[in-house]
Amino acid sequence: MSQRYFFIGLFVFVLYWVGYLYQPFITPIFIAILLSLATSNLHVILSKCCQNRAAKATILTFILAILFFAPIAYALNALGSAVNNFDKTTVDKMVDIKNSFAIPEYFDFAKPQIEGFLESINSQDITKKILEFSTNILKNSAGFVKDMFMILIFYFFVNFYGKELGNFIRDILPFDKNSALFDESTNVMSIVFYSILITAILEGALFAIIAMMYGHDGLLYGILYGFASLIPIVGGALMWLPLALYEYSQGNTVAAIVIGVYSIVVISFIADTIIKPIIIDYVNDVMIKTPTKINALLIFFAILAGLTTFGFWGMIIGPAITTFFISFLKIYKVLMDEDKDAVLKVNKS
Repeated sequence: MSQRYFFIGLFVFVLYWVGYLYQPFITPIFIAILLSLATSNLHVILSKCCQNRAAKATILTFILAILFFAPIAYALNALGSAVNNFDKTTVDKMVDIKNSFAIPEYFDFAKPQIEGFLESINSQDITKKILEFSTNILKNSAGFVKDMFMILIFYFFVNFYGKELGNFIRDILPFDKNSALFDESTNVMSIVFYSILITAILEGALFAIIAMMYGHDGLLYGILYGFASLIPIVGGALMWLPLALYEYSQGNTVAAIVIGVYSIVVISFIADTIIKPIIIDYVNDVMIKTPTKINALLIFFAILAGLTTFGFWGMIIGPAITTFFISFLKIYKVLMDEDKDAVLKVNKS
């Protein structure tokens, strides 16, 4: 038996058992690697003023924990308190709004369907669904917190050994044009990460302002709106619409209108539609070492597909898989062109 085939077979056998052994940690490791790629320019900046790689890895891990994971932990804790102090009468008042809803004349053609829909709205069912949904989140929060903790640990070690790992992977790849795979993937991941983070902070802060104006927990509502804004299409409506309905059910009609108009005009239109593309361009031109051409629509569908398939972490995994696939296609094209050129040279000689 050829030593080459024996080695390949043995390698596949060992690779299977390594995957089986580390299966519970594959997702945290993968996400930690993607996050380290996305924040690689921060690592470069820190290298200019700090040569201790343990210190650099610690600083980066601390920044990630504060900006990304601390808000999630706070939101989960606040959600637990909200479930324990849940007031069913609040839902009853919000559902009673339907009794004062008058169907406009130009909707007469669909009046039976609209009336049937309004009649189907039941406060008991809504309360049950809210409690079930909240309870499921809290039940899964232990696993989610564990994943966050593991991601932070692996993120630290990926940054600690990042240079060695990068050089090793570059060396074992069986082609010379592998830098394009790393460079383009790193650039796109950085753009996605920073644009998502900055946009979520901006929109969350804007919503926190309006929430605090009417006596609500601005920090909690800002965090929840920031994460809700990551969901394509519906986005922030998951936050401002219930808050506006709550204010209306409490008799604060003006507050409900202000919250709705403010959320649609200031956050959805100005911040999301106008400012967000500017943020993406700024990140690409200023924060990324080598600017790259990025199709915003492709990134949008990559995030949507990622959230649908992988859940919360899909907003990172979706663009990464898409970027790697496109990068591999580009490298394959380069290799095919080189083979064609080599064949032409042989034929000419």
